[in-house]
Amino acid sequence: MRAVVTGMIATYPVGGVAWDYGQYALGLERLGFEVCYLEDTGWETYDPTRGMYGEDSAYGLRFLQDALAALSPSLAARWCFRAMDGSLHGPGAAGIADFAAGADLFLNVSGGTLLRDEYLACPRKVLVETDPGWNHFVNFPKWDRQPGWQGTHGWRAHDFFFTHAENIGRPGCLLPDLGVRWRPLRPPVVVDRWRPEPPGAAWTTVMTWNNFRRPIEYEGHVYGTKEAEFERVEALPQQVGAPLEVAVGGSDPPRERWRGLGWSVESSEAVSRTPADYQSYVQRSRGEFSVAKNVYVATRSGWFSCRSVCYLAASRPVVVQDTGFAGFLPVGEGLLAFATPEEARAALESAEADYARHQRAAREVAAECFGSDRVLGGMLRAVGL
Repeated sequence: MRAVVTGMIATYPVGGVAWDYGQYALGLERLGFEVCYLEDTGWETYDPTRGMYGEDSAYGLRFLQDALAALSPSLAARWCFRAMDGSLHGPGAAGIADFAAGADLFLNVSGGTLLRDEYLACPRKVLVETDPGWNHFVNFPKWDRQPGWQGTHGWRAHDFFFTHAENIGRPGCLLPDLGVRWRPLRPPVVVDRWRPEPPGAAWTTVMTWNNFRRPIEYEGHVYGTKEAEFERVEALPQQVGAPLEVAVGGSDPPRERWRGLGWSVESSEAVSRTPADYQSYVQRSRGEFSVAKNVYVATRSGWFSCRSVCYLAASRPVVVQDTGFAGFLPVGEGLLAFATPEEARAALESAEADYARHQRAAREVAAECFGSDRVLGGMLRAVGL
């Protein structure tokens, strides 16, 4: 069987992004698929050496080749990137139209790849929606208002629709379904590619600050990103014995204020410069402590982080803000959820009180709930493969 897996590894070439999309491709390879990775966003790429987006994709192309080679030799031999000028790059460029037409699955992760005519022949075009709130309130309605952008087909031209918002359609979830049948899909992790290292002292996370730039307004509600939630827990370093660290990038995070409150603050780009850097940062952490985007929390979406599943797979306990996932994931050992600062403090103290038990449980949660064979196997069955 053949599959096209899309992503944005060259578009935003940092280590965490490479793992996010790469584990879909590697997971399908593990299930017996011949996989070609495709990136065709129709837009600019980011160059972290210059700190800016532009039409020059040279840095992203080098990063993509290296990232796929680190995941799998066969992925390194089958990939295609379409630049803004329409030029095709990569060892799979010449045959991408034929490969897509003969594929059993076209997996459009995050919906970042445009649906061009040459991709439509695949009988199972699957959209994996990974950013609930931004997509349901902003991105998808925008697509509906301007169908045919760049001569392509919109998001509704997919055959199947999956989302990380596991609560969509359930009572209490405020996300609109937009007339589509959404199926839940958790972020997959290839568990055996993550290994526990001797744990460091600090609980860490990697995040982007204020990446909406302005709040989302929808039907009288206002939604933000992590800046609307982090201030609720920013005093925790003064209240718990465990050191807390945040690796952050984005729009003007208040680094000095956090340092004054006891946080260790690192650059997200520095710890995620390559996939190996990102993996090492996760594996050397004591665990993850993080808030979620306000829009995920306020809509009770049930979203869960593709970053957190890597911590779990590396036997790192995860203490994260509940978006509604506590209703269907096993919380309490290895994975601990909080809704208030008091619950966050109690969860950290609980994890520290029996750290070895929570370490073991974390990897068990990763395998049972997010293992790529289970997650992607269930998706394949749902689409008839």
